[in-house]
Amino acid sequence: MVSLRFPFSFSQSSTSTLPSPNSPPFRASTLAVTVAATAAVATIAATAAASASTKDTGATPNPKHPFLQEALNFFFANRSLPLWGSLSLANSADPVVHSRTGVSFPSILADSRKLLGIGLRRKSVLGLKNIDVYAFGVYADNNEVKKMLGEKYKKLSSSEIKESKEFTDDLIENDISMTVRLQIMYSKLSIRSVRNAFEESVGSRLQKFGGPDNKELLQRFTSQFKDEYKIPRGSVIELARERGYVLRTTIDGKEVGSIQSKLLCKSILDLYIGEDPFDKQAKEDVKHNVASLLQE
Repeated sequence: MVSLRFPFSFSQSSTSTLPSPNSPPFRASTLAVTVAATAAVATIAATAAASASTKDTGATPNPKHPFLQEALNFFFANRSLPLWGSLSLANSADPVVHSRTGVSFPSILADSRKLLGIGLRRKSVLGLKNIDVYAFGVYADNNEVKKMLGEKYKKLSSSEIKESKEFTDDLIENDISMTVRLQIMYSKLSIRSVRNAFEESVGSRLQKFGGPDNKELLQRFTSQFKDEYKIPRGSVIELARERGYVLRTTIDGKEVGSIQSKLLCKSILDLYIGEDPFDKQAKEDVKHNVASLLQE
């Protein structure tokens, strides 16, 4: 049996040989797809206009195009469900779906913490198979972000903010209310695996930032993940930094522990938005969206 331990390695996208954009088959197929797509969009747009018109006048929709009508119904019925690939921060309170996993994240936690980025944690098994262990969302209180970081960064452009190494350091170091929400995807994940994982990953950060004499602090944190807790697929673990550098841990809405420690809070956040994060794209999304907040 393979032991499921963090840190998980990221899967590498396989490299496929693609035809040259200048090759005749490529140009021909691209032209055909473009023409077909244009025609389809035009037809759907026309049908949408006709549908809107019949709705306004009370006329019965034309039954000669049931396929287009069904497509339109599906599109408009699902238009409010955004997919997160690499998105800018939205003001909508609707849940956001992670495009790579289909996992849905609330846009807002605790009334004021808004979603800034979504990432994926993966485990490579023997270099042959990658397991999606959990998806995670990073949240922060917008007002506190502006209050703590606004004076230093408000005069900088978004690109200058995103290129600043101090920017994420300041986000991690300052006493800003933040939450990392883990949503379990791997159905065979045990609480013991989670405990062992944090012993390794959080332990390395505690040593990095505070030296080797932090075993007691690490044990206090990992002991919160008791064997009695079950974490089937869909379970939620939240690691929340409250004001005063208090790390509050909940499992499926139940608080399992609370520890006051700036070092521990920093070590947890560093896993997700620090120098060597679990998901680099998630970190970039967080930087982009916080920079956008500071420009408002």
